[in-house]
Amino acid sequence: MLVDSGATFALLICAAFMGGALNAVAGGGSFFTFPALVYAGVPPVAANASGTLALLPGYFASTWGFREDLRAPNGLSMSALIATSLCGGAIGAAFLIVTPDTVFDAIVPWLLLLATLLFAAGPSLLNALKRNGAEAAPLVQTTSLLLVSVYGGYFNGGLGIVLLAAFGLLGHRNLNAMNGLKNLLSAVLTAIAVAVYTIGDAIVWAEALLMMIAATTGGYAAARIARTLPPSVVRWMVILTGGVMTALFFRS
Repeated sequence: MLVDSGATFALLICAAFMGGALNAVAGGGSFFTFPALVYAGVPPVAANASGTLALLPGYFASTWGFREDLRAPNGLSMSALIATSLCGGAIGAAFLIVTPDTVFDAIVPWLLLLATLLFAAGPSLLNALKRNGAEAAPLVQTTSLLLVSVYGGYFNGGLGIVLLAAFGLLGHRNLNAMNGLKNLLSAVLTAIAVAVYTIGDAIVWAEALLMMIAATTGGYAAARIARTLPPSVVRWMVILTGGVMTALFFRS
C-alpha cells in the first residue's frame, strides 16, 4: 500500500467520499479520486484504473434507485445498449492499460479540461438536443454510444454528462429515464473496464478497496440529502473542482 502517512490516508478517504457523493447527485466524482491517488504516489494509469474501481459500487446503487424508470430509447433494445457499452468499455480500458504512464500523464490535463467543459456545457447541450425532436438513425445511435463507452472505459471523468448528451441523441426526453439509463450503462461499462484493468494488473488494490468503502458511504449519504441541495450549487462545485484540477495538472 502506497499510503505512508495519516494525512495521505485521510486525503484518499475524503476524496473518495466526495467522489461518491458527487456521482450520486451530479457526476464528476473522478475529479476528486484521480488527483488524490496521483498525489498519494500512484502512477497515472493505475490511479485512473483504481479510482474507477472505487466509484463502481455507487453506479450500481444509483441504478437500483432509478429501476422504475429504466427503458431503452426508441429503435434500440436494452440488450443492444448493454452490449454496445460492454464493447466500448472494454476497448477503452484496453487502450488505457497499454498507454505508457508518461503518455497518459501528458494527456490527462487535456482529458480533465474536456470533461470539465462538457460538464459545464451540459445543460445547454441537453436543452439543444431536447429542442431538436428528430431522432438519429440506429447506426448513428449505436456509434455515438460506442464512442462514449470507449471514452468511459479509458477515462471516467465527465462520463455522466457525456452519456446524458448521447441519450438526447438517442431520442430520450424524460430526465428520470435518462438518469436511470446513464447510471446503468455507467455501471456496465465501468464493470467491464475494471475487469480489463484487473487482467492488465493496473489496479492498486489496497487504495482502491479503501476508497470504495468511502465512496459508497458518500454516495449513500448524498442520495439521502440530494433534494436539500440546490442543483446549481452542486454543479458549480463540480465545475470549480474540475477547473482547479485541470490547472494543477497543466502546471505539473
